[in-house]
Amino acid sequence: MASIPIIDLSDCYPGDASFAETARQIADACESIGFFGLTGHGVAAERIAATERVAERFFALPLDRKMAVLRPRPGINRAYIPYGTETLARLAGNETPPDFKEVYAMGLEGYPDEPYFNCEDALPHFARNRWPVELPEMPGVLGAYWDDMQRLARRVMALSAHALSLPPDYFDLRARRDPSQLRLINYPPYRGPWEPGQLRAGAHTDLGLLSIVHSRNNRIGGLEVQDRAGDWLAVPEFDGFVVNIGDSLMRWCNDRWRSTPHRVVNPPPGAGEASARTSLVFFFIADYDSVIEPIASCVDAAHPPKYLPVTVGEYRAARFARTAGPVPGDK
Repeated sequence: MASIPIIDLSDCYPGDASFAETARQIADACESIGFFGLTGHGVAAERIAATERVAERFFALPLDRKMAVLRPRPGINRAYIPYGTETLARLAGNETPPDFKEVYAMGLEGYPDEPYFNCEDALPHFARNRWPVELPEMPGVLGAYWDDMQRLARRVMALSAHALSLPPDYFDLRARRDPSQLRLINYPPYRGPWEPGQLRAGAHTDLGLLSIVHSRNNRIGGLEVQDRAGDWLAVPEFDGFVVNIGDSLMRWCNDRWRSTPHRVVNPPPGAGEASARTSLVFFFIADYDSVIEPIASCVDAAHPPKYLPVTVGEYRAARFARTAGPVPGDK
């Protein structure tokens, strides 16, 4: 494929004439490349801009202030994740230098003080967010963006359920108390040579149901997707979100829909400040006690089940823990 398909969600709701056609477009994209763009998504431009501004203000804080909200330990995907402490290529079983980026990650805010959320099995899927005191507006801004991403993800999953001949609430019932995550990612401009094999984000596939990405400046050191022939395609600039399916959904689909390796490449030397890049990435994840097993519409005599049943929590925890390294300077 020359590029990823762009799908328009305008006026696309259950019962509309366009619903089945949009579901077919999503199925085609997920079977062919696992990525698609979304326009007509209904998320206000000011909501996106406000979230980007908060991200930029956070990453502009002095390092000691960011370190004050350091994630509690490796494997807990919350709060500040500094340079040199994450290697996404390990998700694919590869070893490279750490990704050249810094991250702020948040999960569900204000979840109930109940055993489901605070028992041993709930970690690392649920953990309290850590907010910088310098940005009192941050919880509200990110919470509003989170709510919009939840609604958008559930719309896409309802379309996906239709495309897979499932009840419309099939995935909703498996994501009622979802440990979804929002990541703000700062890719700084080129400031010197990288280590051999180092990328802004190493080649990997995601773990959840869906990832919804908004970023600017994809032309200089941006997101690339690997097609079925093994070639790397640059994601085009357009006014919308980039969506990709994750390994959990691929397993549910018995590999009929495929999660796709992707990476964030380095800008060329000399690109300067123009190569700076900020991304907002929402990971929609099923409940940690939901069982992933191939669905009936994706299994037949020619396509027997490829995977044994496994809970979302077991699958994700084992995979994500590989990516984390120690904080520089820790003993």
